[in-house]
Amino acid sequence: MSVIYLAGGCFWGMEKYLSGIHGVLSTQVGFANGSTLRPTYEDVCRRGTGHAETVMVEYDSSVLSLQFLLNLYFEAIDPTALNRQGGDCGTQYRTGIYYTDDADVPVIENAIRDLQEKYDRPIAVEVTSLRNYFPAEEYHQKYLDKNPNGYCHIGRTAFERASQAIINPSKYTKPEPEVLKGRLNDLQYHVTQEGATETPFTNDYWNHFAKGIYVDITTGEPLFASSDKFESGCGWPSFSRPIDPDVVREKTDLSHDMKRTEVRSRTGGAHLGHVFDDGPEKTGGQRYCINSAALRFVPADKMRDEGYGYLFDMIK
Repeated sequence: MSVIYLAGGCFWGMEKYLSGIHGVLSTQVGFANGSTLRPTYEDVCRRGTGHAETVMVEYDSSVLSLQFLLNLYFEAIDPTALNRQGGDCGTQYRTGIYYTDDADVPVIENAIRDLQEKYDRPIAVEVTSLRNYFPAEEYHQKYLDKNPNGYCHIGRTAFERASQAIINPSKYTKPEPEVLKGRLNDLQYHVTQEGATETPFTNDYWNHFAKGIYVDITTGEPLFASSDKFESGCGWPSFSRPIDPDVVREKTDLSHDMKRTEVRSRTGGAHLGHVFDDGPEKTGGQRYCINSAALRFVPADKMRDEGYGYLFDMIK
């Protein structure tokens, strides 16, 4: 178990957002890095204690890396806003990353550096060690669970994306073209790099239903789980959804006098296949029709050895 303290505006919404992330074990809202001991909410709001509304996050670092957790945190805040998030203004609503382990500092600094490259304005997220942290009153804990219609400055879409975010893209990189040419066979290269389609009913995985996961053959990034695979009769592997909605990218494909939605891998940019709206209704109605040549299957008994053990629950 690891712990980090994150301030991001009103802690009601930030706690709810962070608690839904895969790998987070527990959360608690409180007040951090102010000048007084044991402040009340009234003290923080009206008496200038200097505390920030903060969420203590305990997480399983074997499942969720600090880097990935911070990236998801950044998606829920405006990192360039000083002492303001949403409609809330004041120092208690500032953004901040407060650490208790000095070993976390390089990770945090790298995350801030990468974040700054995305913005023209300076990043306003405070980074410092934790001091004077005290839990907030009980009625603030899990506030939005107790009050589902209560105030929240974070949009519903952000909650949904965070709760489904499992795969850390920074763990996977696209090889150089000459490396791919040497690593892939002719069909795999033709499909993934040139947008070709393999022959139905004669490819490796169209009728393959062993337990495991299917990863991008170019990068190793996990894409689909066997538990989401189904027989569609089309002759290619069919899945009802990706493991994580962010591991694929969709774009309009107007080739062959048709209008289709192409599916590519996130990190590798490899052509995977297409997605259609004729899948089983009970699983959401989508059919990801994917070329076997774009995939590599990792069986359940090899997942831990290959670094995919954290996804084992996805295939049970």
